[in-house]
Amino acid sequence: MFLSVFDIFKVGVGPSSSHTMGPMIAAARFLDALRDGADRVPGAGAPTRIRVQLHGSLSLTGRGHATDRAVHLGLLGFRPDVFDAAAAATALEELAETRSLSPEGLPGLAYDPEQDLEFASSTPLPGHANGMVIEAFDAIGNLHLVETYYSVGGGFVLTERELERQAEADTPPDVPYPFRTAAEMLSMAAESDLSIAAMKRLNELTATDAKTLDGGLSHIWRMMEASVERGLAADGILPGGLNLPRRAGRIHRQLQAERGLNLPAPHVVNDWLSVYAMAVNEENAAGGQVVTAPTNGAAGVVPATIRYWLDHVPGAHPAEIGTFLLTAAAVGGLIKSNASISGAEVGCQGEVGSAAAMAAAGLCAVLGGTPEQVENAAEIALEHHLGMTCDPIRGLVQAPCIERNGLGAIKAVSAASLSLRGDGRHLVSLDACIETMRQTGRDMSEKYKETSQGGLAVNVPEC
Repeated sequence: MFLSVFDIFKVGVGPSSSHTMGPMIAAARFLDALRDGADRVPGAGAPTRIRVQLHGSLSLTGRGHATDRAVHLGLLGFRPDVFDAAAAATALEELAETRSLSPEGLPGLAYDPEQDLEFASSTPLPGHANGMVIEAFDAIGNLHLVETYYSVGGGFVLTERELERQAEADTPPDVPYPFRTAAEMLSMAAESDLSIAAMKRLNELTATDAKTLDGGLSHIWRMMEASVERGLAADGILPGGLNLPRRAGRIHRQLQAERGLNLPAPHVVNDWLSVYAMAVNEENAAGGQVVTAPTNGAAGVVPATIRYWLDHVPGAHPAEIGTFLLTAAAVGGLIKSNASISGAEVGCQGEVGSAAAMAAAGLCAVLGGTPEQVENAAEIALEHHLGMTCDPIRGLVQAPCIERNGLGAIKAVSAASLSLRGDGRHLVSLDACIETMRQTGRDMSEKYKETSQGGLAVNVPEC
């Protein structure tokens, strides 16, 4: 399956791509299915009521991830990529009063946000840890339409049938450089004498034109940069009940005040990296607009690394941001296709680990790395996140998630730097590392995969 750069990097809203964006998209898709009518139950009357059930990790940590709110908004017609927070708040207030929906092209539908959304079961549905079932009924209670959706990470949503078809599909994508492994990617780069970014760009151009591609890449970076700036400008307490204060703004002001002082400690550059990443993830935790990179929970690593490169590395130029993003997306696509980017499926190694690998690859590329060095950078960064659990306290994408993005960015820069000191030859391949992550995630206890049933989530008081 060919994954576009715009599949990996998607504009959305916090706090979670799998638990917030995915369910919002699924709810909107269900309305489309109602309008289409192709899968309605034979003999059923017109739809008059909707009911939603959340399963697995969506049930266990859905409240902390605002899954219920996301479902309501999806049924109200909101989309993550063009989200209007003020309009959403007004619509939710009206829904609480009327307990009804008025979707375009459909009759009015009864939907009580308190009664018709159920945190049904901690047991996952068979397809994925993040499952949800949406049903519509006619006026006398007959089932009109039912669909199962899986939010598989990074804002990707698949129905049960789509998931089955994806598992069966094994045809190479119809693109000039259809690499499905890192080994194939390096082989094609050697044969074509092209960089990873150049191959990825030519693949993208099979579906769009150069102007649209470049405009889309610029838009992705503008959205990333805006989330950094909003996070650096904001103060206050993050929502959710942990009473965590935003720290990025305060730390950023301290760093700015220290600029120009004699003999700054070299390690202070790590604080700059961390503060950029934390700014994004504090915005995400507050329900703000961020870019999946490859998920919301890991949204700070890539923009922090780009911002570090632009602001602190001599010779950096914004014209190369496209090279960074295309390279990062190539690596992210390999990880998603051959393992997972879902914390509910493989733990945080699949989120921050993947983000660090993507950022390391992108940074190595814009610093002049060869394809072999880029692959090595991604492998180093991913290898040293293997086994990382996803254990959000109270199911909130705050602790340890926000700081973890800062450390992910630091590892990404270190990995890129180490790879550039070598010639690209190394013992552990990126493919071996990705497969190891897949196996580790498969063997990992469910307690440590975004269920908040183990790790820090049960060993730190929720106050």
